[in-house]
Amino acid sequence: MVRADTLYLVLSVAVCVEAAAEAVKPGAIVRLTQKGLDYARQEGISVLQQQLSQIHLPDFSGSYDVGFLGNVDYRFSGLVISSVQLADSQVSLIPSVGLKLTISGAFIQIDGNWDVRYTFIHEDGSLNLKLMGVSISAGLILGSDTSGRPTISPADCSSHISNVEVHMSGTIGWLVDLFHGTVESALRQTMESQICPAVTESINTKLDPLLKTLPVIANIDHTSAIDYSLTGPPSVLTGWVDVQLKGEFFDVSHRTAPPFSAPEMPLPPEQGLMVYFGVSEYLFNTAAYVYQLAGALVFNLTDDMIPKDSIIRLNTSFLGTLIPQVLKMYPDMLVKLKMSSPSVQALKIKPDNLTMWPVVDVQAFAILPNSSLASLFLIQLTTNATAKVALDSGRIIGNLDLGRVETKLVHSDVGPFSVSLLNEIANYCVSRILLPRLNVILKKGLPLPLIDHVEITDSVLQTYEHYLLFGANVRYV
Repeated sequence: MVRADTLYLVLSVAVCVEAAAEAVKPGAIVRLTQKGLDYARQEGISVLQQQLSQIHLPDFSGSYDVGFLGNVDYRFSGLVISSVQLADSQVSLIPSVGLKLTISGAFIQIDGNWDVRYTFIHEDGSLNLKLMGVSISAGLILGSDTSGRPTISPADCSSHISNVEVHMSGTIGWLVDLFHGTVESALRQTMESQICPAVTESINTKLDPLLKTLPVIANIDHTSAIDYSLTGPPSVLTGWVDVQLKGEFFDVSHRTAPPFSAPEMPLPPEQGLMVYFGVSEYLFNTAAYVYQLAGALVFNLTDDMIPKDSIIRLNTSFLGTLIPQVLKMYPDMLVKLKMSSPSVQALKIKPDNLTMWPVVDVQAFAILPNSSLASLFLIQLTTNATAKVALDSGRIIGNLDLGRVETKLVHSDVGPFSVSLLNEIANYCVSRILLPRLNVILKKGLPLPLIDHVEITDSVLQTYEHYLLFGANVRYV
């Protein structure tokens, strides 16, 4: 028989595992392909070349026993790196571990001065040192910090110099040749001891701070912002790196968890572009939830907002032609329509379309001479909407098209009437007044999470079940 405490433990673990699985479902995924890593490597190599060229080489001196000739004192000073060429490099994916940077066949040139003293002989000159066949290997560990930003740290760095050539000007080269090997060995050890610290410095002071510019919070307006923080460390897989982001709107004044979770986003194995952004319908629906909860989805429509040349007017004289009791009860008064969303409007993303079924409550008021409002009626509008989205300068922009608006009478304060009489007014107000204003807002777009100095190019869009997939190349500017 299973003991009660054992059963309780098993059930508790199962519940915790299930809860954890729910908690980490992302609303957005950024996928960096090998092509994207190669581009990042090219940009990073130029930074590393600069870092290596700034290596400080100390002066060094010594004494060498040349046998029957006695001791030769030497000194090398003013050593500077004059050229660094990192010709062959690659970044490899090590699944479940991280990345590996390898550089081979690199070339480093050092210029400086030499000084030799032997008995009564003293000579100096210039030094030219060529390090050839330089190889560097460094591991890169990807992670995330407490703020949800990505991190990168160095690991397991090693370097090797295959060949050293020393050329020194002067007339006593024969003497220097006697301890040539000692000079080469000393310079080789000095450089090999400096290369990995330079690599580490580049990663810690250049690359990691750049990754931390990822905007984990993208402010939208005075009501909302998007949480783009990482849900955990990036996942290194066979062909790419996946970065899972929360991808969730929240109210900037009072954050409340939405009563629904993100759906699964099984991204396809696309690798033709540098980066892919999977954006779940969850992100858009949390926006609807936030604005609904904040009471921000309210639009007041008055007669002065309708074009002067329109035959439709928001006054009791015009409404009285359709509903006579309105004019009888409230003669020659303006009318105000308060349009609001009664519930969260969900967006559904499918492979062939993006659809919504908006529901709008319209409360009609007569504006009395003292500016107070008298309720006329409440109707409910329903329609279907299709959305079009695109990527513009790193922002997701949208546009809505609406179908025919249907009306339903919910309540009347002016007696019974046929609500179908209001169909034309409803369609006009929604399609000609409300929708254009909404599309202006959608055209402003939502920002994708991009680190500093990165621009999107060559973007393409595909739609899948429950999510959008934007593919793009990037340019570092």
